[in-house]
Amino acid sequence: MIGYFLGWLGLIIANMPVGFSLIVMGLSWLILEGQTMTSAPQRLIGGIDSFPLLAVPCFILAGIAMNTGGVTERIYGFARALVGHLTGGLGHVNITGSLIFSGMSGSAIADAGGLGLLEIKAMKEDGYPADFAGALTCASCIIGPLVPPSIPMVLYAVIANASVGALFLAGIVPGLLTALFLMVHVYFYARRRNFPRHPRSTLPQLWVAFKRAFLALVTPVIIMGGIFGGIFTPTEAAAVAAIYALVLGLFIYGDLKFSDLPRIFKEAVNTSAVVGFIVAGASLFSWVLARERVPQQIAEAFLGLSDNPHVILLVMNLVMLILGCFMEGIAIMILMVPVFMPVIKQLGIDVNHFGVIVVMNLMIGILTPPFGVALFTVAKVGNIPFEQLARAIVPFLPPLILVLLICTHFPGLVMWLPRLVYG
Repeated sequence: MIGYFLGWLGLIIANMPVGFSLIVMGLSWLILEGQTMTSAPQRLIGGIDSFPLLAVPCFILAGIAMNTGGVTERIYGFARALVGHLTGGLGHVNITGSLIFSGMSGSAIADAGGLGLLEIKAMKEDGYPADFAGALTCASCIIGPLVPPSIPMVLYAVIANASVGALFLAGIVPGLLTALFLMVHVYFYARRRNFPRHPRSTLPQLWVAFKRAFLALVTPVIIMGGIFGGIFTPTEAAAVAAIYALVLGLFIYGDLKFSDLPRIFKEAVNTSAVVGFIVAGASLFSWVLARERVPQQIAEAFLGLSDNPHVILLVMNLVMLILGCFMEGIAIMILMVPVFMPVIKQLGIDVNHFGVIVVMNLMIGILTPPFGVALFTVAKVGNIPFEQLARAIVPFLPPLILVLLICTHFPGLVMWLPRLVYG
């Protein structure tokens, strides 16, 4: 089985798309092992035949519609009025804007590509170095999948048979901690560099900014209130978010035109298709791993290493952080979660707590070169050389890893909200 895994890594290094590489190795196993080829389409289709997965294209559509329909500009304006006066003003605006937007789209890349465009432009005009502005935008965008709603958490819930609602609640404290640690980092960095700060907004100015952004700000209330009020399921909440974003852009703000809809739907379909293809391919490859008893073998290796949950989680963090440098996050999740799950259950680790840990690892992974997706996105959006951005992101990694370690080893911080609501 090691040969198949190394072969798959070789295809990735050769720049074959992740979904195709997973399918190629799955088919190779079937052929070389003399298995029936009818298993392939069954596993590919079965991997995406899930009602909760319908939330993914809806949240993707919602994020694109918000970026196009004037929502991000209003969020940025409100964040600027709220925290622009702090030391390192626009740096804090960047983080606060991402925190607010995280309650709407559930996607780090939607944050980096939409809100990031405004943030980097404003920071450059205010005298911030382009690489610092880009690196901070990369770092703050990972808050998106932590604070609900969250596309990666929906995928994890499908794979691990976990509760989407409980996962959404479990991500709130880690998301807030991430924002806090980044703001502390920006504060001390800004003091050393003497970055500019804006005058404190008056109450009337803050009220005007709040009114402009109000309808956008209630999006998380609608989503989470509907879920926990029993009005709709998390999947239906995603559809509601998409419709609400389109209504805001088309009929209330007026920044979105009907002529924009074909492009928006096409972009949403293309992005959703990429995600779905990776999910399908990883489902086939995960089935191959299961047939080869890889999860059981890895579980035995982990448990032979230690029976201390903290030690095991530390090793798993290390494995996922290393994989995040070379692999796409969705593929890591779909491949590794089934492998880790027997160990998690045997050690009595809460599946929702582990889900937050997985998502945090994968989000840090999109910041790490050479294959950090967020780095490529921000480099393109901000017109910043990739190598320069990759160097600038390094100082932001320690505070993010520190938050990861805190959430790993203090599960009570992560789980108190889900336990409060679900008991």
